[in-house]
Amino acid sequence: MSQLILHHYPTSPFAEKIRLILGYKKLAWQSVIIPMIMPKPDLTSLTGGYRRTPVLQIGADIYCDTALIADVLEKLAPAPSLYPSPVNGASRIVAQWADSQVFPAAMAYNFQPAGVADVFAGAPEAVVQAFVADRAAMRGGAPRMSLGEGTSTYKSQLRRLSDMLTEHPYLMGEVPTIADFSAYHPMWFTLERTPSVAGILDATPLLKDWMARMKAIGHGQHDKMKSDQAVEVAKNATPEDVSQLAFVDDHGIALGSEVTITADNFGLEPTPGILVAATKTRLTLRREDERAGTVHVHFPRNGFILKKVKS
Repeated sequence: MSQLILHHYPTSPFAEKIRLILGYKKLAWQSVIIPMIMPKPDLTSLTGGYRRTPVLQIGADIYCDTALIADVLEKLAPAPSLYPSPVNGASRIVAQWADSQVFPAAMAYNFQPAGVADVFAGAPEAVVQAFVADRAAMRGGAPRMSLGEGTSTYKSQLRRLSDMLTEHPYLMGEVPTIADFSAYHPMWFTLERTPSVAGILDATPLLKDWMARMKAIGHGQHDKMKSDQAVEVAKNATPEDVSQLAFVDDHGIALGSEVTITADNFGLEPTPGILVAATKTRLTLRREDERAGTVHVHFPRNGFILKKVKS
């Protein structure tokens, strides 16, 4: 198996989700630290536009979005499973809820003034303003949830998650599933990155105990790699052959078409390329980059918009 290269930065909540999954599956990986905000020239050479964190690279194959990355890691290391029977479907539903509903409420709460002071302790004001502007651009100008709404929503979500732990140590039973890794990372940010506002967790002691169990999983074995080295890895590799994958046409767009793929709600930079695969669960673009060579960029179907480029 080619080496696993994770493009991330230490304070990224979604990256923490994948770092823990790598530790849970005992997979060795290479750590490439990327900037928190644009520009990200080496990452962009690989993805062609997608800039959300993290990104998983295996040779010349680039995997975007943690839902897809988790599926890729599951295929590489089926045991222990992120989707154990009989809670496979239910764990995916809870994971999607946590990523799309718990996370934004948690971050609206975390980024109150005291939390911002924790995250940017000692940083110049210009750094804070650059981060705020970058995240506003990622939202496409859409307003953030207010602190009041974030606080009340987050409290409600924490109570619901705590209720799932009254009978067993993890959300879906006796072992962690994708639901646990997805629910953990927003609370990880609260506890580890914004400790001044972490008192919100005191009302749910079962969750705090669960968080300690999740943290103990760790990140596994990893070594540092420079971002330009990762680009060179892609240049010297050949993407996986996707020509034999079953084509599922839900858009009326033929393979070989020039297309763009864009996230539907956050990080709205489009990725252009040639559509080379469309399965039930993922879309794959072929891209040519001067530095990275020929790469395949893979996206999950859920949460992304496929459009044909008008000639």
